[in-house]
Amino acid sequence: MSPRAILRWPDRRLRTPAAEVLAVTDEVRAIWADMIDTMEAMPGVGLAAVQIGVMQRLAVVDASGERGQAIRMANPEVLHASVEPREHEEASPCLPGVSAKIVRPRAVTVRFLNAEGTVEEKDFVGLWATSVQHQIDHLAGRMYFDRLSKTRRDMLLRKARKRTG
Repeated sequence: MSPRAILRWPDRRLRTPAAEVLAVTDEVRAIWADMIDTMEAMPGVGLAAVQIGVMQRLAVVDASGERGQAIRMANPEVLHASVEPREHEEASPCLPGVSAKIVRPRAVTVRFLNAEGTVEEKDFVGLWATSVQHQIDHLAGRMYFDRLSKTRRDMLLRKARKRTG
């Protein structure tokens, strides 16, 4: 497969919730393969299908030290989130050149359709949990900066506009 182009903010599709995936098909598997190639080319630790203009609830995450551990998810949803927070500097290739510290639950339990098309529940901790939550936000039409105060969000978006010209 091959890397795909990333949508850039403020493309309206980044604010549009993605459609539920009814079944894991060969087409879905091909999209996941392109997503993994795209994520590794960035390089990044996760990617949501909406970031490449595919409006389906598909995500991949690979926060491993070595590559090749990507988890493919269709229709991911958080079932349980820890009360213990974790702060992490987040960014998105959709809005290059800027980042912000975001606080999210340190661990989450997520239900999703896996690559075989069966329902799976998996626990994610640390960077894995942050990435999964970040991708789920994308699938709901949200960006990481939506979690900032209005003042911090406005500052970040002004900085991004200056960087892009």
